[in-house]
Amino acid sequence: MAYELISFPSDDALALAAAERFLRVLALRQDRVKPYTVALSGGRVAQKFFAAVTEKGSARLELFINVHFFWADERCVPPDHADSNYRVAATELLQPLNISEFQIHRLRGEMDPVAGANHAMSELSAFADGKLQALPQLDLVFLGMGEDGHVASLFPGDEDKANPAWFRPVVGPKPPPQRLTMSYGLLAAAKEVWVLASGKAKAEALQDSLSGPDKTPLGRVLAARQQTIIFSDISAV
Repeated sequence: MAYELISFPSDDALALAAAERFLRVLALRQDRVKPYTVALSGGRVAQKFFAAVTEKGSARLELFINVHFFWADERCVPPDHADSNYRVAATELLQPLNISEFQIHRLRGEMDPVAGANHAMSELSAFADGKLQALPQLDLVFLGMGEDGHVASLFPGDEDKANPAWFRPVVGPKPPPQRLTMSYGLLAAAKEVWVLASGKAKAEALQDSLSGPDKTPLGRVLAARQQTIIFSDISAV
């Protein structure tokens, strides 16, 4: 398990630092002809991160040329629903930055969950490195972390050991329960994963995650990867 833990005094500082680092990554791309694939997540700190990217990136729209946006998970609700992860990103990030519809690949939460997962797999195969027979490599995945250590919509007790799907339906413990999520395999295969872990109530879950793969879904992701960056304002860790 290898990770870089970067600590911040507040969620605002965390969001700003992650946004600035994201923009630097985009600025350093050598090949803007090739699609750069990013997966977003929801949550309170994600909303602050989106706002910071918009504030800092609005005068540098060229950085977003050929950046394609996917989602690590989504609730099975329409895209204009208050619980939609897409809706928050669209409002705070994609629309303010005038991101083209061609670059937006939302999870279809309004579809039958199995059909939605299959649609997501088909769409990702057209952009990310890899083919349908193997796991593709997204360039960068943003994850949040829940108080139980869940990431995307991978919750404690969901083993996912033999599931070959890149995306799959799940039933979560909180409403709305029906969701679509990336698999552990897809998260492990990503070139970069950045975790935005914010909130004092999550201190125990983060500590458990850093101690090994057996206690939390985040711990399992960390154990499956060579490197993961964790941005955290949780001072107890």
